[in-house]
Amino acid sequence: MTRRIIILGGGVAGTMVANRLAKSMEDEIYSGALEVTLIGDTDRHIYQPGFLFMAFNEGFLEQFTREEKYLLHPKINFVADGAVNIDVEGKKIITPKQSFAYDFLVIATGSYPDMDSVPGLAAGGHTFYTPEGAERLRYEMLNFQGGTIMVTIDVPHKCPVAPLEFIFMADDYYRDIGIRDKVRLKYTYPIGRVHSLEPVAKWAVKEFEKRGIEYEVFFNLEAVDPEKKIAYNMDGSEHPYDLLVAVPPHRGARVVRDAGLGDEDGFIPTDRYTLKMEGRDDVYVIGDATNLPVSKAGSTAHYEADVVVKNLISELKGLPPSHRYNGKAFCFIETGMNEATYITFNYKQPPRPVPPSEMLHWFKLSYNEMYWLSARGIL
Repeated sequence: MTRRIIILGGGVAGTMVANRLAKSMEDEIYSGALEVTLIGDTDRHIYQPGFLFMAFNEGFLEQFTREEKYLLHPKINFVADGAVNIDVEGKKIITPKQSFAYDFLVIATGSYPDMDSVPGLAAGGHTFYTPEGAERLRYEMLNFQGGTIMVTIDVPHKCPVAPLEFIFMADDYYRDIGIRDKVRLKYTYPIGRVHSLEPVAKWAVKEFEKRGIEYEVFFNLEAVDPEKKIAYNMDGSEHPYDLLVAVPPHRGARVVRDAGLGDEDGFIPTDRYTLKMEGRDDVYVIGDATNLPVSKAGSTAHYEADVVVKNLISELKGLPPSHRYNGKAFCFIETGMNEATYITFNYKQPPRPVPPSEMLHWFKLSYNEMYWLSARGIL
């Protein structure tokens, strides 16, 4: 009897799980004992960290895009149809054209930035969290001649260090072209420090003060007036800007919310160690789709994929799922156009930023290319 695994979502997490599982169980797949199906919303696979580089004209969308089918193991069934329902009781995924039954399901549906979360934000702000937004922001950054660039941040959002990378790269970029004295950089954050991870916040404040980057905490964007170019904080204060760069709150996928599986933001309650959906032994949740208190980042998805694949193999062989996720994440942090640092941390170990260097910057750029090997399950 054929066992059927469905991976829902063709981003970092879903693609890695599908490929690693297929490579590890090739004999079972070729014999017909196992069937692996990946259901995605699109036939394109985009490396999202590339958006930050696009905003500074350091790359184009085509460099960060591949066709999903060419990334996948040839025996994976790929369906670019988009699910409209997740029926965990009936153990099936429903797309507009067909229904797919499963024995085990991996939900990797990701998250999206909600620019409609604040009145006026979509019209008055820019973001580098979407390909279209990054391309529009590139035009604004390249043509900016002076004034105030304001960064607003809401949570949760993907890649928690990316807003810091943006402000450091902007500082460096305008110094390089000789107009930094005409550019006022202002970074805001919604809680009482400049980053959710305290060691990162302490390190970032020193960098801000050294570089003349203004910052304000407890800033919760309530509204934007696109005509007057004013951002309103929840405390009633008004903040004029010339270019507003926003990191809006992220939401879980619509299919998760429609199926009633997520919390109020559409993220699925997930066991932090087993990565199983709470209350379901046959459903794993991975990447941005979880409600876990970990970074919504590609590296998180990568480390989670290792655990999910090992546990799926164990369960398919009749063994208990013994592997546990420890919250591990690794993030490069661009500290300018030519230097970077990194942090690594888990549930128990806090991050400790190391001194930035040009070598780490090149490691980051190298990983941008090596990512495709990771997605294929090779690296």
